[in-house]
Amino acid sequence: MTGTDPKPSAVERALGLVTEVRAGEGGTALLMTLNLFLLLGAYYVIKPIRESLILAMESGAQYKSYMSAVIAVGLLFAVPAYSAYAKRVPRNRLVVSVTLFFASNLVLFYLASLSDTIRPWLGLLFFFWVGIFNMMVVAQLWAFANDLYDEEQGKRIFPLIGVGASVGSLAGSIYGIATRGTSVYVMMLAAAGMLAVVAALSQVVHRREIDRASRRPTPSTPPPKDGGGGAFELVFKTRYLLLIAIFTSLFTLVNTNGEFMVGSLVGGWASELDAAGQLPDGMDKSAFIKSWFDVFFFWVNGVGVVLQLFVVSRVVKYGGLWVAFFILPVVALLDASMVAIILALAILRVGKIAENSLDYSLNNTVRNMLWLPTTKEMKYRAKQAIDSFFVRIGDVGSAAFVFVMADQLDLGVRAFAIANAVMIVGWIVVAVAILKKRQELLAEQGIDEAAHAP
Repeated sequence: MTGTDPKPSAVERALGLVTEVRAGEGGTALLMTLNLFLLLGAYYVIKPIRESLILAMESGAQYKSYMSAVIAVGLLFAVPAYSAYAKRVPRNRLVVSVTLFFASNLVLFYLASLSDTIRPWLGLLFFFWVGIFNMMVVAQLWAFANDLYDEEQGKRIFPLIGVGASVGSLAGSIYGIATRGTSVYVMMLAAAGMLAVVAALSQVVHRREIDRASRRPTPSTPPPKDGGGGAFELVFKTRYLLLIAIFTSLFTLVNTNGEFMVGSLVGGWASELDAAGQLPDGMDKSAFIKSWFDVFFFWVNGVGVVLQLFVVSRVVKYGGLWVAFFILPVVALLDASMVAIILALAILRVGKIAENSLDYSLNNTVRNMLWLPTTKEMKYRAKQAIDSFFVRIGDVGSAAFVFVMADQLDLGVRAFAIANAVMIVGWIVVAVAILKKRQELLAEQGIDEAAHAP
């Protein structure tokens, strides 16, 4: 830093507790952090509602797995439609309009719940909708963040933005616990309001960065050029993106198998208590399941916040992506092995809290860093395909496991744990290939990753 360079403000220096924020970066970084806070807060208001509505249905855990295939089919139409829309509108209109569209959907769900004819089917309908919403809107906002920052900035700023996601997830869980007993349909309206604020803040960030860009010198390293093509075409013709797609599907398959394991044990426990008349006073089966998941998500998100605040940026800074990218699969492998040996809900609960908290903090931040060397087109369109459709392909794979292993072969949770352990080895192999290809991309762009270490 030269004597003429501006100095970081007091706020920017305080943010050094999380990661390095340089002069002039603090305002946008904090707004994006707030945006992720509100978006993930809304999602964690919605998520227990999704769980309670579908798991309260008979064979709800199976329906939950099978709906993944339906969602994947829906995304075959939603992703190309999003891609075509993204071609025609600037980034601010894209982010704002899509966010407001999903906010309006929540209002429609509330109105639908007033109908005695529609309400019994809302568990399936809402699960389908959340499967589209949570992938597309979160992917979009991270694409927006990738568009705002270059490689060097992103590796420093993303851990801070991730704090918004982690704290928002925790806040959403706390809100769910604090409003226990409130109609789940009224809670949908609260989430819709939060999404409306996300749309407004996205426009503020866009205008702020347009103004700042007009005052900045042209970067010494130009961004990579766009190559054209649809969302899926970009994925299949680009080896780096295809590797990320394979990784995403495999990682999701392992994670969704784990969610099925949890749902099966919790749903079974709730059914046993219900049949024995031992549910807590004032709770039906649906309320008991929601209560269990409220507490579960609270611990997941609480641990995730601590990791995001004090661990993520330091792991990336001192260990690099080659360390950060492999912590979660090691923990997941340990979790699967323990459950395979000792089958108990208490053990699975602890293991999934560890897995999910690492996923939502460290792994989520690192996975989004993978997009920094890509083109704008890849960020908004290919990322949408991977973070939505290929995630759901992993869910479909899990549904196939449920159909074959649980429904046809009548195998239990232990068998799923053993299968997960095997697939995690493949997850690690693909992750190695991704990081090697990423190094090649950076070299092609003339970027020395060691020189740009945060």
